[in-house]
Amino acid sequence: MKKGCCLMALLLLGMAIASCDSTKSCGDGGFQSLVDEAGQGDAAAQFKLGRMYDGGAECVSQDAKAAAEWYEKAANQGYAKAQANLGLLYATGDGVTQGDQVALKWFKKAANQGNMVGQNNLGVMYKNAQGVAQDYKEAAKWFKKAAEQGYSDAQYNLGAMYDDGQGVTQDYKFAVQWYKKAADQGDSDAQYNLGAKYDNGQGVSQDYQQAAIWYEKSAKQGNPDAQYDLGIAYVKGNGVQQDIMTAYMWFDLASRSHDKQALNAKALTAKALTPKQLEKAQQMTKEWKIRQ
Repeated sequence: MKKGCCLMALLLLGMAIASCDSTKSCGDGGFQSLVDEAGQGDAAAQFKLGRMYDGGAECVSQDAKAAAEWYEKAANQGYAKAQANLGLLYATGDGVTQGDQVALKWFKKAANQGNMVGQNNLGVMYKNAQGVAQDYKEAAKWFKKAAEQGYSDAQYNLGAMYDDGQGVTQDYKFAVQWYKKAADQGDSDAQYNLGAKYDNGQGVSQDYQQAAIWYEKSAKQGNPDAQYDLGIAYVKGNGVQQDIMTAYMWFDLASRSHDKQALNAKALTAKALTPKQLEKAQQMTKEWKIRQ
């Protein structure tokens, strides 16, 4: 079960996706108007321009250094979204010299303005002792602030804190509640952890059918842990009709992450199949990958 907070993965998820919505196209003058507004000190325009350079857009090539420059102009004017995104660039070292303490400074500024991305990322910094002394209680506090605004990353993170009893009293029921909120928004890790809770009867009544449902939602997003546990469900017939060929398919997919457990399960399952069944199961894997 995934329990940790990976800074790179979580922060990248927390960043806004760059878009060119406000400019439509480079040829209609929209981009130049945005540049002019940004040059005149408009913080919102500076942030939009930073986002475009950050992700790359029809109008500009991706340029993390230019993104950082525009984010900083907006951030210095107190624009919370720019502060959060600038913090990310310092956390990852994209376009700037990597610096956890500088990242922490910008996350704090954004978080104190109620920005949920900044709040979540500040929680990650406290949890992982990046730029600041490790403080699970402080991490949980910031995760909760962002989670209550509906931010799925923070909901997952807060669920994990309750799961592990870090910064809060361990409570599987609360863990389930927060995992469910994130899972309903499509968070793959939350879906997997929620499935595991149903599988093991932690915080909820044991329900193999619900476990399989949530494992499958996560597995379809490529989560190898969920793919493996869904394979186990098909081997045992827990919550699904027993089907060794389908189990092989999920083990095969999970093994692409080079996990030894999945590789062993794939090999053992293959031995339980006839040559024709194995061929069909392998074809199922290929077809599944094509559909994704």
